Amino acid sequence: MSTPPSPHRPPGVGGPPPASATSPASPGKKRIGLVLGIAAGSLAVLAVLAWAGKHGLDALSAAGGSYPAAEYRLTAPPTLLGGAYKLRGDSSGREGKGLEAEDRKDPTVRLTAAVVATYAGEPGSALVVSGFYGQIKNPGPTREQILDGGATSPGTTLVVPPKEFRPAGFDVTVSCQVTRSTAAGRTSTVPMCAWGDGNTASFVALVTPEVSARDPRTVDLRKLAGTTAAVRAEMRAPLS
Repeated sequence: MSTPPSPHRPPGVGGPPPASATSPASPGKKRIGLVLGIAAGSLAVLAVLAWAGKHGLDALSAAGGSYPAAEYRLTAPPTLLGGAYKLRGDSSGREGKGLEAEDRKDPTVRLTAAVVATYAGEPGSALVVSGFYGQIKNPGPTREQILDGGATSPGTTLVVPPKEFRPAGFDVTVSCQVTRSTAAGRTSTVPMCAWGDGNTASFVALVTPEVSARDPRTVDLRKLAGTTAAVRAEMRAPLS
């Protein structure tokens, strides 16, 4: 995936969406960015999230082996986490198109469709998911590529590098990291997690007033990994 498209933005939460961030072109990388705006008076922060993958020769060298069977898909249900977060916008058909075009260039993935959605919770809280489903040869590297974008997007500094977790009661490995993101003169703590399995991969960013104001090193990533695994369980559904 050698040519990064322009960033994409799902609908904002709590106010009009801000202008998109832009990503400079860089050989061997794709960037599919997400800008989530939350209005002043609720959270008063602009969090810049990005999803980037490093492909090119790395992906080609990992293209051996067979594809897993296609058994699961991703959905954007009306609520997540037991009803705590309600669907605010499903932009899978719009923002997802650029993601699909790029991921179809990856020989390790047979991509069927993308899912990009924003959920609103308590005042000032939002949950963003952006992923895809299909057949994924190398879920581990795919998960790493997702988080790589969160560490390299414009205005973002990685503070807590990716850590792997195996949440109790779930059959998936989740990787989480914490960044500090600056946009529109405001800096906030943005934790994000990602999963990858044989059929689905996605990042989950949970933004709350309390977390955004915290020292990145104090974020409970183990808890966030469990939340991410729960989101996966609610979004992932059998194909048949």
